Amino acid sequence: MAADTVTATVIGGSGFTGGELLRLLEGHPNVELAEVTSRSKAGKSVGSVHPPLRSTDLRFTEPDDLESVDVLFAATPHGVSMGQIDEFFEIADTVVDLSADFRLETEDQYDEWYDGHEAPEYLEKAEYALPEINRDNLAGADLIAGGGCNATATILGLYPLFEHGILEGGEQVVVDVKVGSSEGGAGGGEASSHPERSGVVRPYAPTGHRHEAEIEQFLGTSVSFTCHAVDMIRGASATSHVFPSGPVSKGDLWQAYRGCYEDEPFVRMAAGGSGVYRYPEPKSVAGTNVAEVGFELDPSNKRIVVFSAIDNMMKGSAGQAVHAANIALGFEETAGLEFTGLHPVGAP
Repeated sequence: MAADTVTATVIGGSGFTGGELLRLLEGHPNVELAEVTSRSKAGKSVGSVHPPLRSTDLRFTEPDDLESVDVLFAATPHGVSMGQIDEFFEIADTVVDLSADFRLETEDQYDEWYDGHEAPEYLEKAEYALPEINRDNLAGADLIAGGGCNATATILGLYPLFEHGILEGGEQVVVDVKVGSSEGGAGGGEASSHPERSGVVRPYAPTGHRHEAEIEQFLGTSVSFTCHAVDMIRGASATSHVFPSGPVSKGDLWQAYRGCYEDEPFVRMAAGGSGVYRYPEPKSVAGTNVAEVGFELDPSNKRIVVFSAIDNMMKGSAGQAVHAANIALGFEETAGLEFTGLHPVGAP
């Protein structure tokens, strides 16, 4: 499908990710926002919930009587979209789901990692929203599944090593991700409140994080994965330790990463240059759809240390969704996503 302008609805627009989606779509040259829903905020102005959007006239509506549109973005909790996917396709030609409902490929995976799946017939139709690894399949896609933020950071960091044969899938891969409080969402609860979050480096998923399933699915390897909650608002920073079976030089690494990302509009390298920000840093990409990726070689331990950083609500969610939708709908990939960030900034 290709058109100059499409109409769009955002389901679940009152949360943090919903707000980011609305911010991006309000400034998108090819999108006309038709409706924004929220059960808890129905009747309230969008700007009363999301201050950057105070200039818009949009108000939240109940999600029970949806208008027909070209594309529907669902920014709802896990489990909602799979229960309403038939209804979504009755009113929209293209559905972009930002939850975990369609990220995995099989019903068995949802039985193992989640609580099963209500609409498994849609799993084979869904396309993963990360263009850097799935661009060709996104063109013309009807159902787009947004990736998890921790998985996105990790996959982007490690993908070139597998794509260029530096890793083959049997090697040990250890991943440590540090994430900001916005990952918990607007209703994140006590653990995400400022008094409890400030000043911490708190392990919250030492093992068994659900995003492992995505990482293993798209990289074709098992990973040892741990998450920490840290004192920042936006951001996911992944540090991956990998132990290749054969010798690797820095030239090999540069060839792999440049080969994958040199022409990517939303990936930039930061691998030990000069200045304060020598490696990927969430502050450097706050508010953007950019992922920073870098590495360092440790010959004495036969180890590669890979760094990757994203804004969890942008490249890890809303920005990724808009990028994928641009490809599916035939728009310029960068439309609505041109913001390149600010410096200096406070907590990202």
